[in-house]
Amino acid sequence: MKSKLIKVSLVTAIAAASLGMSQAQAADYTLSFAHVLIEETPNGQAALRFKEEVEEKSEGRIQINVLPAAQVGGDVEIIEQIQMGLVDIGIPPTATLGNFEPRMQILDLPFLIADYDTMVETLDGEVGREILDTLNGHNMYGVNFWGAGFRHMTNNVRPIHGPEDLDAIRMRTMQAPIIISTYENYGANATAMAFTEVYNGLQQGVVAGQENPLANIYTMRFHEVQDYLSLTNHAYHAYAAVINQDSWDSLPEDLQAVMLEAFDNGRTASRELTLRDEATILEAIQDEIAINEITPEAREAFIQASMPVHEEYESVVTTELLHTVYDAVGIEY
Repeated sequence: MKSKLIKVSLVTAIAAASLGMSQAQAADYTLSFAHVLIEETPNGQAALRFKEEVEEKSEGRIQINVLPAAQVGGDVEIIEQIQMGLVDIGIPPTATLGNFEPRMQILDLPFLIADYDTMVETLDGEVGREILDTLNGHNMYGVNFWGAGFRHMTNNVRPIHGPEDLDAIRMRTMQAPIIISTYENYGANATAMAFTEVYNGLQQGVVAGQENPLANIYTMRFHEVQDYLSLTNHAYHAYAAVINQDSWDSLPEDLQAVMLEAFDNGRTASRELTLRDEATILEAIQDEIAINEITPEAREAFIQASMPVHEEYESVVTTELLHTVYDAVGIEY
C-alpha cells in the first residue's frame, strides 16, 4: 500500500512538473519581476496582480515570474541586473535609481511634495514622464511610478518634533546620497543599509532609527524594535516601475499595450492598497510605539532645514528639471 502511494505521488509530481513545463513553453515571452518587498505589502500585492493581468490578457503569450523579498539581491543589485538583462522588471525606489541616473533623485528632495493629490498630478503627468525619460540611455525603460505612501521617522532616542530632535541619532537610510545628505543636514548620523538588514540593525542597536512609509514599517515589524514614530510626511516614497530596454523592445506592439495597461493598474493597486492599509496601521501599532504628529510650525522648521539639500542637489538634478518640478508642486523660486 505504501509503495502504491509513493508511486502515485511520484506520478502526480511528474505530471505537475510536465504541466508547468508545457505552460512555460507555451509562453512566447518569459519575464522576471524582482523586488525587495515581502508579498504582504501593498506593492508586493500589486506585483502579483500585475502578473495575473499580463498573463491573462496576453492569453498566456507572456509569463511573469515574480521574485519578491530580495531573492536576487537588494535594490542596487536588482537595478544592475535589469541593466544587464538578468532581470527584466523591477520597482526600485527613485532614490536608489539616483545612483545610476542622478536626476531620478529629484523626487526624494525633502518636503518637495506636500500631499497625495499633488503627488498624483505630478508623477502621472508630463513632469513624471520627463523624470522617467532620464533613464533613457541606461538600458532601462521607465514606465510609471508606483508608491508606498509618504515616509515617516522612527527611532529609539526621542520623539521627533522638529529637525533639532534628530541631533546625533544614528539613522538608517537607503543607499542613496540625497537621503544621507538630508539627515546630515538635520544633524543626524546617517548610515546606509540595505532594506532587508534594517530590522536586525535596529534590534542590535547598529542604528537607532530609520525612515519608511507606514506599510513598510508595519509589514517589516519595525514598530516592534522602535520606541517612537513621528509622522513627518517628509518625502513621498516613489517606486519607478522599470523594464530592461531590450526586453521591452522585443515585445510586439500589442503585447506592449497589454503590459502598459497592467503597469497602470499595478500603480493604481499599489496606491489604493497603501491608502487602505494606512487607515488601520496606526490603530494596530498604537499600543506598541509612541506616535506623534508634527505641528505646522515644526513642518516649516523642517522645510527651512531642508533647503540646503535642495540647493546642494540643484546642479545634480539640473536647474531646469528642478524648476519644472517646483512649478508642478507649487514651490516658488
